[in-house]
Amino acid sequence: MKRIVIPGELVSDQRKRLGGNVFVSDGKIYSKVLGISEDGGEKAAVVPLEGKYSPQAEDVVIGVVTRAIFAGYNVNLNSFVESFIPKSTMREDLRVGDLVSAKIAYVSELREAELGFPRKMFGGEVIEVTPVRTPRLIGKNGSMLELLRQGTKCDIIIGKNGRVWARNGNTDLLKKVVLFINENSYKSNLTSSVEAFFKAEGIEVFVPKKQDGVINHGTAGENEVSSESEVLENNNEGASSEESEELN
Repeated sequence: MKRIVIPGELVSDQRKRLGGNVFVSDGKIYSKVLGISEDGGEKAAVVPLEGKYSPQAEDVVIGVVTRAIFAGYNVNLNSFVESFIPKSTMREDLRVGDLVSAKIAYVSELREAELGFPRKMFGGEVIEVTPVRTPRLIGKNGSMLELLRQGTKCDIIIGKNGRVWARNGNTDLLKKVVLFINENSYKSNLTSSVEAFFKAEGIEVFVPKKQDGVINHGTAGENEVSSESEVLENNNEGASSEESEELN
C-alpha cells in the first residue's frame, strides 16, 4: 500500500533490502525525505516528492545554456551542478538561454553529468515540473506520454530533469494536463484520471494496446516508447533520421 511519509517516519519494522531515501535505526527502516513509501515486497524505499534532479546515466534531459565560452557551454540541468558541452560536439553555435536535448553518458562521484548526443532545440516551449515526478508523465510502458500526445497533438519530449518540451498542437491544454499530473502524481489510477480530464475537454483518448511488452501506437513510422521513455522523438529542425535514432 502506497502512503506519504515525512522525514524520520517509520517505513517498515521488518528486515528488507534498502532502496533509496531510507535509513536503519534499531533494526527498523525510516524515511529520509518527504515522499511516497510502498509497504510490501522485499525492498523498502521512498520516492521523494520534491527536490533537485539527481543525474542518472542514460537519462534524456533538457538543458538551458547559462554561459558560452571559447571551449564550449555551461548547461543548467536543474541539478546541483552544471554540466559542460564542448563546442566541438555541437553543429550549431549556442547562446545563453538556448535549449539543448541530450542523453547523460556518465555521472561522476561528484554528481557531475557528462552529456552525450547534445542537440539544439528549435522553437517550442518548456513546462517545468518536479523532477522526481516525471515518471508519472511517462507512465508504464510510455502509456501516459502517449495519452498526452493523443489528447494535445503536440510534439513532446520529456526530460527526466523536470522539463517538458512541446511544440505544435494545443500547448495550452498540455500545460494544464501536465500540471494536473504533477500535482496528483502520488495518486493511484492516474491514467484513468487523465482520460477523464481529456473527456471533460471533449477529447477522447485511449490507452494504446501493448504487443510483446511494447506499446503499439497504431501509426506507421512513430517511435516505440519504452517504460523509461528513453525513446523520445527528436523533432529538431535540420536533424537527420540517423541523428534522431542516436537519441532514441
